[in-house]
Amino acid sequence: MDLQDVGLLILLSILWGGAYFFAGVAVKELPPLTVAAVRVSVAAATLLPFFWYLGYSMPESLSEWFPFIGMGLLNNAIPFALIFAGQLNITVGLSSIINAMTPLFTVLVMAGFKEERLTLYRVIGVLLGVVGVAVLRGFEVGYSAAQTLGVALCLAAALSYSFAALWGRRFLAGVPAMKSATCQLLCSTLIMGVIATIVDQPWRLPMPSQVTLLSLLALAVFGTALAYIVFFKILVRAGASNVMLVTLLIPVTALFLGNIFLDELIRFKEIAGALVIAIGLLFIDGRIINRITGRT
Repeated sequence: MDLQDVGLLILLSILWGGAYFFAGVAVKELPPLTVAAVRVSVAAATLLPFFWYLGYSMPESLSEWFPFIGMGLLNNAIPFALIFAGQLNITVGLSSIINAMTPLFTVLVMAGFKEERLTLYRVIGVLLGVVGVAVLRGFEVGYSAAQTLGVALCLAAALSYSFAALWGRRFLAGVPAMKSATCQLLCSTLIMGVIATIVDQPWRLPMPSQVTLLSLLALAVFGTALAYIVFFKILVRAGASNVMLVTLLIPVTALFLGNIFLDELIRFKEIAGALVIAIGLLFIDGRIINRITGRT
């Protein structure tokens, strides 16, 4: 990863760190499936004008749509629904921290499907990252059944994201970021629109508050449309395992954003967790560690 990749990764962590907050606000008034459906549909509508302006064309056959359908399921519909449902029982911060399991799952999935080599440095680095986010959270016991369910749902979402990285590597390599983002969001809009209509019957729901509507807009435009363009750009430039490192940065980003905009204190455990995560990222990148150990 070069400096541009690192910059893009930090930007993505800010966009997705904010997305967890906005989603947490929205699910207080709206069902998770409806929030997911609104998120992907508004994001798709946001990207479509740029898609046409840049001269891209829609796939013309089912076989051409197939890669985007798979990505829409694995990277949008399934994890969004799982995370939003999980946030009914656990906090926004905890859901983002659990999502930091994604790089570990991704490294294992990639190795299992022989897409990337499972090196010792990658394993050490990702494990350090997971320890770091655990330190950020602090160690708590005594979860209720509802909290346990919330944790399990968010873990399942992290697993779905790791398979999305594999899918993107195999079926979307070389596809421009704008086309990947737009077409997968169109597919997930159709999928989630049908499911939310059947399950939630959104026309029967009370009108949400202005705060919720603004949160949905920010979630869709910044936390989804713009974020996916950045996501696919990193995926093409730096690989699937590297792009999933963003899930380790999201809790750190959330802490600093809270400190800047909400005057939240940053305690010692947050600083310690951030340092552990930084060391983990160095191990996964490998170059500085190789220089220290004298390897080439």
